[in-house]
Amino acid sequence: MRLTVRTVVTLLALGFAVYFASRALWWTIPPTEPVLLIAAILLFLAVVVFAVAIDVRRSRRLPLPATLVVVAASALIPNMVNLALPPEALRAPFATWYIGGVGILCVVIAVRQRLIAGWVALGLLALSTGLWLGFGDALSLGLVGSIVWMVIAHLLVTFWARAVQDTERLAGIQQASSAWHATQQVRQRERRLRVQYALAVAGPSLARVIETRGDLLPEERVEARVAEGRLRDEIRGSNLLNEQARAAIERLRRHGATVTVFDEGGLEDLDEVQRERVRTELAQVMQAASSARIIIRAPRDAQLAVTVVGRSALADEDSVELWHEIRRDVPIDS
Repeated sequence: MRLTVRTVVTLLALGFAVYFASRALWWTIPPTEPVLLIAAILLFLAVVVFAVAIDVRRSRRLPLPATLVVVAASALIPNMVNLALPPEALRAPFATWYIGGVGILCVVIAVRQRLIAGWVALGLLALSTGLWLGFGDALSLGLVGSIVWMVIAHLLVTFWARAVQDTERLAGIQQASSAWHATQQVRQRERRLRVQYALAVAGPSLARVIETRGDLLPEERVEARVAEGRLRDEIRGSNLLNEQARAAIERLRRHGATVTVFDEGGLEDLDEVQRERVRTELAQVMQAASSARIIIRAPRDAQLAVTVVGRSALADEDSVELWHEIRRDVPIDS
Protein backbone atom coordinates (compact mmCIF):
# COMPACT_ATOMS: atom_id res chain seq x y z
CA MET A 1 0.00 0.00 0.00
CA ARG A 2 1.32 3.43 -0.94
CA LEU A 3 1.74 5.61 2.15
CA THR A 4 1.03 9.30 1.84
CA VAL A 5 1.10 12.07 4.42
CA ARG A 6 -2.68 12.02 4.65
CA THR A 7 -2.68 8.21 5.09
CA VAL A 8 -0.15 8.40 7.92
CA VAL A 9 -2.08 11.18 9.68
CA THR A 10 -5.33 9.25 9.27
CA LEU A 11 -3.84 6.07 10.73
CA LEU A 12 -2.41 7.99 13.68
CA ALA A 13 -5.74 9.66 14.40
CA LEU A 14 -7.61 6.37 14.20
CA GLY A 15 -5.00 4.68 16.41
CA PHE A 16 -5.35 7.33 19.12
CA ALA A 17 -9.14 7.14 18.81
CA VAL A 18 -9.10 3.38 19.39
CA TYR A 19 -6.75 3.87 22.36
CA PHE A 20 -9.02 6.40 24.06
CA ALA A 21 -12.13 4.31 23.33
CA SER A 22 -10.47 1.23 24.86
CA ARG A 23 -9.43 3.27 27.87
CA ALA A 24 -13.03 4.45 28.28
CA LEU A 25 -14.25 0.84 28.52
CA TRP A 26 -11.84 -0.06 31.32
CA TRP A 27 -14.30 0.73 34.09
CA THR A 28 -13.00 0.66 37.64
CA ILE A 29 -16.23 2.16 38.97
CA PRO A 30 -19.55 1.14 37.39
CA PRO A 31 -21.24 4.01 35.49
CA THR A 32 -24.69 5.07 36.54
CA GLU A 33 -25.75 5.34 32.88
CA PRO A 34 -23.74 2.76 30.94
CA VAL A 35 -25.86 3.20 27.81
CA LEU A 36 -25.11 6.92 27.74
CA LEU A 37 -21.40 6.23 28.21
CA ILE A 38 -21.36 3.66 25.42
CA ALA A 39 -23.24 6.14 23.22
CA ALA A 40 -20.59 8.79 23.93
CA ILE A 41 -17.82 6.34 22.98
CA LEU A 42 -19.55 5.32 19.76
CA LEU A 43 -20.27 8.95 18.91
CA PHE A 44 -16.61 9.77 19.42
CA LEU A 45 -15.43 6.94 17.16
CA ALA A 46 -17.99 7.80 14.49
CA VAL A 47 -17.06 11.49 14.47
CA VAL A 48 -13.33 10.69 14.26
CA VAL A 49 -13.85 8.37 11.30
CA PHE A 50 -16.17 10.90 9.68
CA ALA A 51 -13.71 13.78 10.13
CA VAL A 52 -10.65 11.97 8.79
CA ALA A 53 -12.30 9.97 6.03
CA ILE A 54 -14.71 12.43 4.42
CA ASP A 55 -13.62 12.97 0.81
CA VAL A 56 -12.88 16.51 -0.34
CA ARG A 57 -12.46 16.64 -4.10
CA ARG A 58 -12.10 20.37 -4.74
CA SER A 59 -10.44 21.46 -1.50
CA ARG A 60 -8.45 19.96 1.33
CA ARG A 61 -10.53 21.89 3.84
CA LEU A 62 -13.14 20.11 5.90
CA PRO A 63 -16.55 21.18 4.56
CA LEU A 64 -18.37 23.65 6.77
CA PRO A 65 -21.35 21.33 7.57
CA ALA A 66 -18.95 18.57 8.57
CA THR A 67 -16.99 21.05 10.67
CA LEU A 68 -20.12 22.10 12.54
CA VAL A 69 -21.00 18.45 13.22
CA VAL A 70 -17.53 17.75 14.66
CA VAL A 71 -17.59 20.90 16.82
CA ALA A 72 -21.03 20.02 18.14
CA ALA A 73 -19.85 16.49 18.98
CA SER A 74 -16.81 17.97 20.75
CA ALA A 75 -19.14 19.94 22.99
CA LEU A 76 -21.56 17.04 23.52
CA ILE A 77 -19.20 14.15 24.32
CA PRO A 78 -17.71 15.54 27.61
CA ASN A 79 -21.16 16.23 29.00
CA MET A 80 -22.48 12.80 28.00
CA VAL A 81 -19.54 11.09 29.73
CA ASN A 82 -19.85 13.10 32.94
CA LEU A 83 -23.63 12.62 33.10
CA ALA A 84 -23.14 8.86 32.75
CA LEU A 85 -20.79 8.56 35.74
CA PRO A 86 -21.23 8.97 39.50
CA PRO A 87 -19.50 12.01 41.06
CA GLU A 88 -16.79 9.94 42.71
CA ALA A 89 -15.73 8.52 39.32
CA LEU A 90 -15.42 11.75 37.36
CA ARG A 91 -11.64 11.97 37.92
CA ALA A 92 -10.89 8.28 37.41
CA PRO A 93 -8.48 7.45 34.54
CA PHE A 94 -11.18 5.72 32.50
CA ALA A 95 -13.54 8.67 33.03
CA THR A 96 -11.21 11.38 31.71
CA TRP A 97 -10.54 9.69 28.36
CA TYR A 98 -12.68 12.27 26.61
CA ILE A 99 -10.16 15.05 27.34
CA GLY A 100 -7.56 13.43 25.10
CA GLY A 101 -10.20 12.09 22.71
CA VAL A 102 -11.80 15.43 22.04
CA GLY A 103 -8.30 16.93 21.85
CA ILE A 104 -7.67 14.52 18.95
CA LEU A 105 -10.86 15.77 17.30
CA CYS A 106 -9.64 19.37 17.65
CA VAL A 107 -6.34 18.43 16.02
CA VAL A 108 -8.16 16.68 13.16
CA ILE A 109 -10.25 19.80 12.54
CA ALA A 110 -7.10 21.93 12.52
CA VAL A 111 -5.27 19.60 10.15
CA ARG A 112 -8.26 19.75 7.81
CA GLN A 113 -7.61 23.52 7.59
CA ARG A 114 -10.33 24.68 9.98
CA LEU A 115 -8.08 26.29 12.58
CA ILE A 116 -10.68 28.62 14.08
CA ALA A 117 -13.18 25.77 14.44
CA GLY A 118 -10.46 23.65 16.08
CA TRP A 119 -9.79 26.32 18.69
CA VAL A 120 -13.53 26.76 19.25
CA ALA A 121 -13.89 23.01 19.87
CA LEU A 122 -10.94 23.10 22.26
CA GLY A 123 -12.50 26.05 24.08
CA LEU A 124 -15.76 24.11 24.49
CA LEU A 125 -13.78 21.14 25.81
CA ALA A 126 -11.96 23.34 28.32
CA LEU A 127 -15.25 24.93 29.43
CA SER A 128 -16.97 21.57 29.91
CA THR A 129 -14.08 19.96 31.82
CA GLY A 130 -13.62 23.09 33.91
CA LEU A 131 -17.28 23.08 34.95
CA TRP A 132 -17.36 19.35 35.74
CA LEU A 133 -13.88 18.88 37.26
CA GLY A 134 -12.57 22.34 38.06
CA PHE A 135 -10.03 24.03 35.83
CA GLY A 136 -7.06 23.01 37.99
CA ASP A 137 -7.99 19.33 37.88
CA ALA A 138 -8.85 19.57 34.16
CA LEU A 139 -5.37 20.87 33.38
CA SER A 140 -3.69 18.16 35.43
CA LEU A 141 -5.84 15.37 33.95
CA GLY A 142 -4.95 15.97 30.31
CA LEU A 143 -6.22 19.34 29.15
CA VAL A 144 -2.66 20.67 28.97
CA GLY A 145 -1.76 17.88 26.58
CA SER A 146 -4.73 18.66 24.32
CA ILE A 147 -3.74 22.35 24.27
CA VAL A 148 -0.14 21.43 23.38
CA TRP A 149 -1.34 19.15 20.56
CA MET A 150 -3.50 21.94 19.22
CA VAL A 151 -0.66 24.46 19.28
CA ILE A 152 1.61 22.01 17.44
CA ALA A 153 -1.12 21.28 14.89
CA HIS A 154 -1.70 25.00 14.35
CA LEU A 155 2.02 25.61 13.75
CA LEU A 156 2.33 22.63 11.41
CA VAL A 157 -0.68 23.66 9.34
CA THR A 158 0.56 27.25 9.12
CA PHE A 159 4.08 26.27 8.10
CA TRP A 160 2.74 23.64 5.70
CA ALA A 161 0.52 26.22 3.98
CA ARG A 162 3.49 28.55 3.59
CA ALA A 163 5.60 25.68 2.26
CA VAL A 164 2.90 24.85 -0.30
CA GLN A 165 2.74 28.50 -1.38
CA ASP A 166 6.52 28.66 -1.71
CA THR A 167 6.52 25.42 -3.69
CA GLU A 168 3.86 26.70 -6.05
CA ARG A 169 5.74 29.97 -6.48
CA LEU A 170 8.99 28.11 -7.17
CA ALA A 171 7.19 25.84 -9.65
CA GLY A 172 5.89 28.93 -11.45
CA ILE A 173 9.39 30.41 -11.51
CA GLN A 174 10.78 27.15 -12.85
CA GLN A 175 8.16 27.02 -15.60
CA ALA A 176 8.88 30.62 -16.55
CA SER A 177 12.60 29.86 -16.55
CA SER A 178 12.09 26.80 -18.74
CA ALA A 179 9.94 28.82 -21.15
CA TRP A 180 12.55 31.58 -21.25
CA HIS A 181 15.31 29.03 -21.85
CA ALA A 182 13.31 27.43 -24.67
CA THR A 183 12.69 30.86 -26.20
CA GLN A 184 16.39 31.67 -26.02
CA GLN A 185 17.25 28.38 -27.70
CA VAL A 186 14.79 29.16 -30.51
CA ARG A 187 16.24 32.64 -30.90
CA GLN A 188 19.78 31.29 -30.94
CA ARG A 189 18.79 28.79 -33.61
CA GLU A 190 17.15 31.56 -35.63
CA ARG A 191 20.26 33.73 -35.29
CA ARG A 192 22.44 30.85 -36.47
CA LEU A 193 20.19 30.30 -39.46
CA ARG A 194 20.24 34.01 -40.28
CA VAL A 195 24.02 34.13 -40.01
CA GLN A 196 24.26 31.14 -42.31
CA TYR A 197 21.85 32.79 -44.70
CA ALA A 198 23.81 36.05 -44.55
CA LEU A 199 27.02 34.24 -45.37
CA ALA A 200 25.35 32.43 -48.23
CA VAL A 201 23.69 35.56 -49.67
CA ALA A 202 26.16 38.31 -48.91
CA GLY A 203 29.33 36.30 -48.65
CA PRO A 204 30.21 36.28 -52.36
CA SER A 205 29.43 40.00 -52.72
CA LEU A 206 31.51 40.88 -49.64
CA ALA A 207 34.38 38.77 -50.90
CA ARG A 208 34.20 40.56 -54.25
CA VAL A 209 34.14 43.97 -52.53
CA ILE A 210 37.25 43.06 -50.54
CA GLU A 211 38.94 41.63 -53.58
CA THR A 212 38.32 44.70 -55.73
CA ARG A 213 38.59 47.18 -52.80
CA GLY A 214 35.12 48.50 -53.64
CA ASP A 215 35.76 48.95 -57.34
CA LEU A 216 32.82 46.84 -58.57
CA LEU A 217 31.47 46.47 -62.03
CA PRO A 218 27.92 47.79 -62.63
CA GLU A 219 26.43 44.30 -62.61
CA GLU A 220 28.33 43.48 -59.44
CA ARG A 221 26.94 46.59 -57.78
CA VAL A 222 23.45 45.40 -58.68
CA GLU A 223 24.17 41.98 -57.16
CA ALA A 224 25.52 43.63 -54.01
CA ARG A 225 22.44 45.84 -53.71
CA VAL A 226 20.13 42.86 -54.25
CA ALA A 227 22.05 40.81 -51.66
CA GLU A 228 21.84 43.65 -49.15
CA GLY A 229 18.09 43.96 -49.72
CA ARG A 230 17.52 40.23 -49.30
CA LEU A 231 19.54 40.28 -46.09
CA ARG A 232 17.50 43.18 -44.70
CA ASP A 233 14.28 41.40 -45.67
CA GLU A 234 15.25 38.25 -43.78
CA ILE A 235 16.18 40.26 -40.69
CA ARG A 236 13.16 42.57 -40.62
CA GLY A 237 10.40 40.63 -42.34
CA SER A 238 11.16 36.99 -43.08
CA ASN A 239 7.78 35.97 -41.62
CA LEU A 240 6.01 37.82 -44.46
CA LEU A 241 7.83 36.16 -47.33
CA ASN A 242 7.64 32.90 -49.20
CA GLU A 243 9.77 31.93 -52.19
CA GLN A 244 7.37 33.56 -54.69
CA ALA A 245 7.40 36.85 -52.77
CA ARG A 246 11.19 36.79 -52.48
CA ALA A 247 11.57 36.18 -56.20
CA ALA A 248 9.15 39.01 -57.09
CA ILE A 249 10.92 41.47 -54.76
CA GLU A 250 14.31 40.50 -56.20
CA ARG A 251 12.99 41.12 -59.73
CA LEU A 252 11.85 44.60 -58.72
CA ARG A 253 15.22 45.41 -57.18
CA ARG A 254 17.09 44.23 -60.23
CA HIS A 255 14.99 46.69 -62.22
CA GLY A 256 16.06 49.52 -59.91
CA ALA A 257 13.16 49.61 -57.46
CA THR A 258 13.63 50.22 -53.74
CA VAL A 259 11.65 47.70 -51.67
CA THR A 260 11.43 47.96 -47.87
CA VAL A 261 9.91 45.25 -45.69
CA PHE A 262 8.77 45.88 -42.09
CA ASP A 263 7.24 43.13 -39.95
CA GLU A 264 5.75 44.70 -36.81
CA GLY A 265 4.11 41.50 -35.61
CA GLY A 266 0.98 41.60 -37.76
CA LEU A 267 1.08 37.84 -38.46
CA GLU A 268 2.03 36.59 -35.00
CA ASP A 269 -1.44 35.41 -33.93
CA LEU A 270 -2.39 33.87 -37.29
CA ASP A 271 -2.14 30.16 -37.92
CA GLU A 272 0.15 28.79 -40.62
CA VAL A 273 -2.64 28.43 -43.20
CA GLN A 274 -3.63 32.09 -42.79
CA ARG A 275 0.00 33.19 -42.94
CA GLU A 276 0.60 31.32 -46.16
CA ARG A 277 -2.53 32.88 -47.64
CA VAL A 278 -1.18 36.36 -46.78
CA ARG A 279 2.25 35.51 -48.23
CA THR A 280 0.71 34.20 -51.45
CA GLU A 281 -1.40 37.33 -51.89
CA LEU A 282 1.66 39.51 -51.19
CA ALA A 283 3.62 37.58 -53.83
CA GLN A 284 0.85 38.20 -56.37
CA VAL A 285 0.88 41.93 -55.59
CA MET A 286 4.68 42.08 -55.95
CA GLN A 287 4.59 40.22 -59.26
CA ALA A 288 2.22 42.86 -60.67
CA ALA A 289 3.93 45.88 -59.08
CA SER A 290 6.05 48.36 -61.07
CA SER A 291 6.57 51.26 -58.65
CA ALA A 292 10.03 52.64 -58.00
CA ARG A 293 9.58 52.74 -54.23
CA ILE A 294 7.57 50.07 -52.41
CA ILE A 295 6.98 49.74 -48.67
CA ILE A 296 5.61 46.46 -47.31
CA ARG A 297 4.42 46.69 -43.72
CA ALA A 298 2.74 44.21 -41.37
CA PRO A 299 1.22 46.34 -38.55
CA ARG A 300 -0.46 45.13 -35.41
CA ASP A 301 -4.00 45.75 -36.56
CA ALA A 302 -7.30 44.04 -35.82
CA GLN A 303 -8.35 43.98 -39.50
CA LEU A 304 -5.26 44.34 -41.71
CA ALA A 305 -2.42 41.86 -41.96
CA VAL A 306 -0.23 43.62 -44.53
CA THR A 307 -0.27 46.97 -46.34
CA VAL A 308 1.65 47.64 -49.57
CA VAL A 309 2.37 51.22 -50.68
CA GLY A 310 4.07 52.07 -53.97
CA ARG A 311 5.30 55.46 -55.21
CA SER A 312 7.04 56.56 -58.38
CA ALA A 313 10.60 57.84 -58.37
CA LEU A 314 9.66 61.44 -59.25
CA ALA A 315 6.37 61.86 -57.45
CA ASP A 316 6.05 63.77 -54.20
CA GLU A 317 5.30 62.12 -50.89
CA ASP A 318 1.53 62.49 -51.31
CA SER A 319 1.48 60.71 -54.67
CA VAL A 320 0.65 56.99 -54.35
CA GLU A 321 0.43 54.77 -57.40
CA LEU A 322 0.05 51.47 -55.55
CA TRP A 323 -2.06 50.84 -52.46
CA HIS A 324 -3.03 47.34 -51.44
CA GLU A 325 -4.34 45.99 -48.16
CA ILE A 326 -4.31 42.31 -47.24
CA ARG A 327 -6.99 41.67 -44.66
CA ARG A 328 -6.64 39.12 -41.92
CA ASP A 329 -9.88 37.25 -42.52
CA VAL A 330 -10.63 37.57 -46.26
CA PRO A 331 -9.59 34.75 -48.60
CA ILE A 332 -7.72 35.46 -51.83
CA ASP A 333 -10.60 34.81 -54.24
CA SER A 334 -13.20 36.91 -52.36
